[in-house]
Amino acid sequence: MLGLSACGSGDDTGSADASGKVEGDITFQTWNLKANFKSYFEGLIDDFEKKYPDTKVKWVDQPGEGYADKISADAAAGTLPDVVNVSPDLVAPLAKAGLALDLDKSAGKYEKEYLPGAWESHQVPGLDGTYAFPWYLNTGPLFYNKRLFKDAGLDPEKPPKTYDQLFADAEKLAEESDGKVATLANVPAIEDFGRYGVPLMNKEGTGFAFNDAKGVELLTKYKKLYDAKALDGQALTATPESTGKKFLTEAVAMNPGSALDLEKFKKDAPRLYKNIGITPQISSTGKDNMYVMGVMVNTRTKQTPAAVAFAHFVTDAQRQMSFAKKVAIFPSTKGSLDDPYFTKADGSDQTRVRIAAAKSLKTAVNYTPVLFSEQMKVELRNAVARALQGKQSPKEALDNAVKSCDRLLKQS
Repeated sequence: MLGLSACGSGDDTGSADASGKVEGDITFQTWNLKANFKSYFEGLIDDFEKKYPDTKVKWVDQPGEGYADKISADAAAGTLPDVVNVSPDLVAPLAKAGLALDLDKSAGKYEKEYLPGAWESHQVPGLDGTYAFPWYLNTGPLFYNKRLFKDAGLDPEKPPKTYDQLFADAEKLAEESDGKVATLANVPAIEDFGRYGVPLMNKEGTGFAFNDAKGVELLTKYKKLYDAKALDGQALTATPESTGKKFLTEAVAMNPGSALDLEKFKKDAPRLYKNIGITPQISSTGKDNMYVMGVMVNTRTKQTPAAVAFAHFVTDAQRQMSFAKKVAIFPSTKGSLDDPYFTKADGSDQTRVRIAAAKSLKTAVNYTPVLFSEQMKVELRNAVARALQGKQSPKEALDNAVKSCDRLLKQS
């Protein structure tokens, strides 16, 4: 994404007139959604074209792998679609390059339809404006294995609620199992520092700050877990898939997840399912982490009214609610999380997880800074690895990571 700043300036091309007749041909790009949701999107496009008979929407779907690179290449080549599925970190360089439409100027009348935290998630430090419609949100609880807790002499009905309890329980589990059972399978990522209460950036958004005393404290505690084998030995190279598998095979005692995972446990790991515990995310701030998807309008589109109308159509309350009932995600529209689907218990674990997640989303925040790019995530991950392996102190590792991330920030 770093080469995009040459394309233009966020000040002069970030807004365009979205009034006027909704007509013309536009292209809509999604991110790895066609395989599972083909009929949903085809129906959505049919409905839009019926509402606006003078429009034609072409839908393209890109694979999950390399999506950021694909957007970057299209932006540089001038072939970016009219309406694009983005996450906040993907929209930031596009907004800086003047390629993302400022919705505050062009479509501000729609802001009141969305949760404030979701609308704000596509704002970029250093720029005025909002650069994508909020789409679906996600969050989830922590799952834990009651049997493993009980075997270690811990109360299976009292999972950890604070970081101190989590780290103490993790050390006990490792000790009682002679290092065979780790509690966690992931090294801390930027959102973990956020949930721990670490300031991630300075107030101006011009530099990173996760190397402060609290950040060093968190990484020092993870180093202690790693040495005690309370953090899985393969955590340094773990992926969400590999950590999920570790939890499934009962090699790890806790793992984040969603209602979708419960179905998998029931089918593939009945013993785990029988002993599954569900507890809220651990956070020092009182606010859970949420992941946000958005829908951006390309400033270079020749059909601004149609592109804005379609981006809003995809993300309005009716369409978001319909999509949420097909997959375990949550709408970003105001009032939607008060629907009985997200509030009424029916005795099932799936519904219990959905209700808890929906409740937490009303105040949840996206801890990952909008300006925290994929390259920066790699820098932080490498720094954490160096600290856990004892190659650098936690302070030195985080200082170096902040320097690298600040350098990347200036380049962008």
